[in-house]
Amino acid sequence: MDTGLRKRFINSNEEEKMMDHIYIAFVDTPGFFAALIRKFLKQRYVHVVIAADAMLTEAYSVGRRIPAIPFFSGFEREDKNKILHTFPTAFYRICELSCTKQQKQEIMERLHTDWRKRFHIHYAVIGLPFIVMGIPFYLKNQYTCSSYIARLLQEKGICVSEKHFSLVTPKDFFRYKKMRMIFEGELSEITSECPQCVLESVSAYE
Repeated sequence: MDTGLRKRFINSNEEEKMMDHIYIAFVDTPGFFAALIRKFLKQRYVHVVIAADAMLTEAYSVGRRIPAIPFFSGFEREDKNKILHTFPTAFYRICELSCTKQQKQEIMERLHTDWRKRFHIHYAVIGLPFIVMGIPFYLKNQYTCSSYIARLLQEKGICVSEKHFSLVTPKDFFRYKKMRMIFEGELSEITSECPQCVLESVSAYE
């Protein structure tokens, strides 16, 4: 093998060993509040979630603390079973986003830290009119689902939009070209009691 080619091959393998993935889930659930956001965004998905794995077994977002109560919101770890119980027809689109192992480690560390202080992180209801007007707005520890994830990723070197993080919406994530869709379907499909069936269901989209 040519020395230069071999060197590039070795470097490529080393780079692959350094890479990992995080997952962004787009969520469509029924309800009045979701319908308002859907009308504004003009797209199906009105909520975004960040996860450590494709099955969303460890997933976080700024959203409803209790799925059935939209106005009790803040930073939460997503519970698929509770969501499915409240919204049996919940529809998800899961995308894979490449990152380095170091970036993923730092992202997960931040998520774990924020989980411990979750009752100090709130949904930025007051910021919604500013998003409509396109005016950056931020109060300490107040985010929308999109602005929280956008800021977190930006701080770790992953920029999903040129906008100020407070103006990022699920639509901006949806338009981001560096993600690969691996699943789209009802939440019930990834909340199966048969792990092997679920894995095969997700893998079919890869």
